[in-house]
Amino acid sequence: MTTDPLAPLLALADIATAVEQARERFDQALGHRALRRHGGQVAAEVSLRSAVASAALEGAVHEREAVRAGTVTDPLLQGALRVAGALPGLSELWPKAPRQALAKLHVLAARELVPESELGRPVADPVVATRLDGLAGLVAGGTKVSPLVLAAVVHGELLNLRPFAGPSGVVARGAARLVLLASGFDPRGLLAVDVGHREREPEYVGSAGAFATGTPDGLRSWLRHYMAAVEVGADQLTVIGDEILAAA
Repeated sequence: MTTDPLAPLLALADIATAVEQARERFDQALGHRALRRHGGQVAAEVSLRSAVASAALEGAVHEREAVRAGTVTDPLLQGALRVAGALPGLSELWPKAPRQALAKLHVLAARELVPESELGRPVADPVVATRLDGLAGLVAGGTKVSPLVLAAVVHGELLNLRPFAGPSGVVARGAARLVLLASGFDPRGLLAVDVGHREREPEYVGSAGAFATGTPDGLRSWLRHYMAAVEVGADQLTVIGDEILAAA
């Protein structure tokens, strides 16, 4: 019997509880009555806020209302918007061909930022190639842990590897959201985890560095941050729902 490679993460102190609390917070948010009649509008707003947050984490900080108005032409922000918009269409490809999906995310994120010859092509490093293969194996059914844990691992590993030129962080955050969409945990793309990362940015940066060490304490630090960001994202869904109902 093959041992699940990610199962030991749930044995780290407080992690199983944190994962369950994050899932419960999102389940509660999914009961918001705005989703009954305005689900598409809510999802679009989550997508916008996620893209703005992801771009900001990469250093491209812009006011959300300026982005909504279409006045921001920054190529990094535009790439984050393209990635956010493409995620639903990539959800079927992701578990079947995750490396192909990652390449597509990079093309969307890095257009106008890196030479065309580098778009969709991982850096030529055998260590990166091996680690990407391992990650692809996990995504393609190599683990049965909660999608929240898999999303955290995909996110942390891609941040650490930086397998593509340019805005690898935008790709990493898009891939993590893709895990949640494709797994059925968040099929409508309603969980604004990236807003949570942005709101807790110092912790995000620090715990990502800790994850890169590969130590139990480092992995625990990242997983605890990720679940806290999920809770912020769930609360953001409630905020968006309230705003949309108030404006209706």
